[in-house]
Parts: sequence; C-alpha cells; structure tokens
Amino acid sequence: VESIAMATEALVTEVKRIVGLAKSGAVDDAYKAYATLYRSAPFRAYPLEDQRQAIKLVANVKIPPHNPSPAHVDAFRAAIEPLSEILGAKGEPEDFQWLGICCMVTGDEKRAAELFRTGLKLEREKNPQSDLCGSLMKWVAAV
Repeated sequence: VESIAMATEALVTEVKRIVGLAKSGAVDDAYKAYATLYRSAPFRAYPLEDQRQAIKLVANVKIPPHNPSPAHVDAFRAAIEPLSEILGAKGEPEDFQWLGICCMVTGDEKRAAELFRTGLKLEREKNPQSDLCGSLMKWVAAV
C-alpha cells in the first residue's frame, strides 16, 4: 500500500508540473509532457483510476479542438493505449467517451463514432437522464 501511495504521489507531482507549464503559457510543452507521461512504463503501473484522472486532464474537452498543434494531437494519441486498457478492465460509459474523443482528435472518426454510440447505449441503460448521456449524444452528433 505504501508503494502505491508513493507512486500516486509521484504522478500527482508530475501532473502538477504539467498543469503549471500550461498555466505559464507553455501549452505545447505541457502536451508533450502529457504524451511522455502517458507512454511511460511507470504511468501504466499506476492504479487505473489514477491513470483515468490524469488522462481526463487532456481528454475532457467539450468540443474537438480547432486546428490542434502536433503536440496536442500527440497527447491525445498517447492516451489511446492506456485508455483502451482502462476500457477493457472497467468498461465504464465515461471511458468510451474519453477514448472516443481521443480517436476523434487523432483523426479516427469511425472508431470515435462507435465508441460514443457504445458509451451512450451503456449510459442510457444505467441513467438515461445523466449529464454523461447528454454529453455522449452531443459527441455522437458531432461525428
């Protein structure tokens, strides 16, 4: 348990550093750092929920970014593999949305549409009135 707490502390420290880069105006550097983090071996060893929270910092967008920089797109691309693993392990509707957004930003609109529709179907079964249902419906319409 102690090693998990230390690892999580290291993740929090790195995420705070990256957020600091973005806030200081070094947005491309922040996206490059996210991509490096998501591709790192230590990141994959973190608990899935911690990985999910770190990825949401990039993937939690309301609309697709207009004309994203290569570093921005690469951060989304780097999130795809760990998100796919999270999805396989958890299968939460929210994870379908995050992965769909990453696929959409990286140009795989066909996969994004499938992910959004699957997430929407699952969320409707759980709670058809949820904010996530509304969000997923917007994404389905966007693809």
